Amino acid sequence: MTGRRHTTLKNLFRLAALATGAALVAGCGLVPGTAASAEDDTITVMTWAPERTAATNMPGMPAMAQAYARRVNAHGGIGGRELKVLTCNDQNDSVAAAKCARSAVEQHVVAVVGSYSQHGRAFLSPLESAGIPYLGGYGVSDAEFTSPLSYPVNGGQAALLAGNGEQLAADCGRTVLVRPDTITGDGLAALLSTGLALRDRPAAHDLRAAEDATGYGDEAREALATASGDPTGEGCVAAALGDRTDTFFDSFRRLRSDFPAVRTATVLGSVDQSVINRTGGAKSPYEGAYVTGWYPAADDARWSPMRETINEQAFGDNRIDPADAGVQTTWIAYTVLQQVIEGLGDGEVSARTVRIALDKGKQVTTGGLTPPLRWSYAHLSAAAGFPRLVNARVTFQQVRQGRLVATREGLADVTDILAKAP
Repeated sequence: MTGRRHTTLKNLFRLAALATGAALVAGCGLVPGTAASAEDDTITVMTWAPERTAATNMPGMPAMAQAYARRVNAHGGIGGRELKVLTCNDQNDSVAAAKCARSAVEQHVVAVVGSYSQHGRAFLSPLESAGIPYLGGYGVSDAEFTSPLSYPVNGGQAALLAGNGEQLAADCGRTVLVRPDTITGDGLAALLSTGLALRDRPAAHDLRAAEDATGYGDEAREALATASGDPTGEGCVAAALGDRTDTFFDSFRRLRSDFPAVRTATVLGSVDQSVINRTGGAKSPYEGAYVTGWYPAADDARWSPMRETINEQAFGDNRIDPADAGVQTTWIAYTVLQQVIEGLGDGEVSARTVRIALDKGKQVTTGGLTPPLRWSYAHLSAAAGFPRLVNARVTFQQVRQGRLVATREGLADVTDILAKAP
């Protein structure tokens, strides 16, 4: 079937899916009233992220997705079609993540867009079986860079840690990485160390920490003691604990006066401008910290369309922070989705046609927030462990006088570093 005309039989199947999806609202976390529509001219997608958990939470991502849909629909939809966004809470749990994916299949979504989950293996298998593309994930799981149905818009955690290693290699001797004691966190030290090796710096000291702790006094003391033991006096402590990075640096701040020479570092997603403002600006524990990110600084003019959308469609919604890397990723992912669907013209819009357009090398632009993106075979990554990586560029920033400022003009491409990573 092509075009916007569908048979009555297909509509009956869609109505059956609607009834099935309603039964999943409580378990999956679907927002009531957002079940898939049986209307011919509706494009249904899903965005998921963890909310209200004891670890990393990303409520701004589904909220940004819904704001984007309101903006699009207020201007006639995408090619005259309404955009309907379903949301799901993955709860930082593999079972819940798989349940979100199965719900996406049952709701016949065109794509899962701009989402966050640590449990790539759990959610990608159901999507792959149904042929549903996973477009613009946060990049926190390795599976997002290997699945043939994943279309990442950034380099994920891998690019951030490799880039952070390159950034720190210029100024740090011994580096300690404080990271979550999870499967996702297990590979982070090796990535950071690969970047450090560019200047023959020693491998990072890998310090595990609970991702849901309420304090990190012991870890902060060990990190400071280890970094301060660097014979060159250039020890550094980097933390990548997601939501708990702020908690770690609070513990770190209380002990730092005993180790004044130790420098600090982190990655965007673990800290952003709003966190720096909230923790004291120029007097925050992040002052002087080296920060690696995926995108331009939050005050860059290229974010203006996103900010206008938030002001128009989500004013007062405190879940959406325009400086948050998750919110930014969701914005970029929906920008990509809109261009792909517009490229289909009056033809059928389905998971299959969106996937085919992406696989054939449809080039999309993001207003300069990323380089032009394409996912055809010819544009995939040379880094063997990350074949789906098409954007390995990162930004180098530092906190100076309470503001995140760029320390390098343009973007750094870390593809070669990732190719060397174990």
